[in-house]
Amino acid sequence: MAVTLPAVVEELLSEMAVAVRETTRIPNELKFIFGSSAIQALDLVDRQSITLISSPSGRHIYQVLGSSGKTYTCLASCHYCSCPAFAFSVLRKSESLLCKHLLAVYLSQVMRTCQQLSVSDKQLTDMLLIEKKQEA
Repeated sequence: MAVTLPAVVEELLSEMAVAVRETTRIPNELKFIFGSSAIQALDLVDRQSITLISSPSGRHIYQVLGSSGKTYTCLASCHYCSCPAFAFSVLRKSESLLCKHLLAVYLSQVMRTCQQLSVSDKQLTDMLLIEKKQEA
């Protein structure tokens, strides 16, 4: 049975979540596995740059305020980020497992530091449409 990349990432993050809950510390392996993205992602978490945006229908997205001041949309359920680094380093060149924004989303989930915002279904749809127009 073949293991897909998202399954590997999910397993790594699941093990990390257990370690954080048991020791309240981020494992040292984080930098080994994710490289320099780990430090950058932890910085985003420290700055509380991650917001979980949810709607009454149960849909949700994450928005990450990047270090450049630009906001990126992340979909944790399918391992996606709208940033150029994700498109280039993760999808195109397969050099990284995740970009720093997506890793920050996962870390903020594990550390329970994610800000939360509830919006209407229409507002969430509009956010996604605006993001799509900006990418084009």
